[in-house]
Amino acid sequence: MAMSQSRLFRSIINAKDAIKVTSVRTFAAGGKKKGSKGGAAADGPKASILSKEVKSSTVVGANILKEGADPKVMADSEYPDWLWRLIDKHPALSELRRKNVEALPYEDLKRFVKLDNRASIKENNSIKAKN
Repeated sequence: MAMSQSRLFRSIINAKDAIKVTSVRTFAAGGKKKGSKGGAAADGPKASILSKEVKSSTVVGANILKEGADPKVMADSEYPDWLWRLIDKHPALSELRRKNVEALPYEDLKRFVKLDNRASIKENNSIKAKN
């Protein structure tokens, strides 16, 4: 009797282990992810097929027209002067408030008025929203 109970007990333990093993959730490799569209786009970044010479001589992706080519990179002297001033840092409103308004150059004064108006509009809107 004890022998049959031990066999039964072993078979129960083995059955529980089998259930544990089979109840593990697995995913098939390469299956489509839920909610993704266009399976090729979800595969990850693709290696660029453009050569280094093309990348260094053209502005890749700058063409906005259907029929056209990407523009060629020109020498720095061929670009307008204002283009190089776009990367200059402009002073923040707090920095402009600390300076004497009468001594500010025209561009900084224009920026000060613009940022100050924007700040006062935001303050008035937040006050109205609270009421």
